[in-house]
Amino acid sequence: MVSIGTVALSLLLLSMVALFSFIAVVVWSVSRRRERETYYKSETIKKIAETQGTGINSAIELLREHERNEARHRRDRLRLGGLITCAVGIGTMIFLMTNVPGSVFFVTLIPLLVGLVLLGYSFVGQE
Repeated sequence: MVSIGTVALSLLLLSMVALFSFIAVVVWSVSRRRERETYYKSETIKKIAETQGTGINSAIELLREHERNEARHRRDRLRLGGLITCAVGIGTMIFLMTNVPGSVFFVTLIPLLVGLVLLGYSFVGQE
């Protein structure tokens, strides 16, 4: 007779295998997509550069525009990460101030200050 503990352990192991298999497939598909994007981008730039006249200038301008867009997206992600981290710090601080006696809520200054640094760097750095 099979015990309930054996069934639960089997289900746990099966779910872990399924989870890690899914993660492996997702990582593989993301890396494959990035590889295709890089290939198509390089082929497009190569074709633009091979054209007569202003092809080289157009290719350089395309590269610069792509770099500007990447920098803008990076700044936006830093701002979002900073806002989320600040919100977590503030929410945790409120929770600890209302539920835990003492000055344990000062620990929440860590995520709050990390979020503020991320926000500040997104506005000041990377210019």
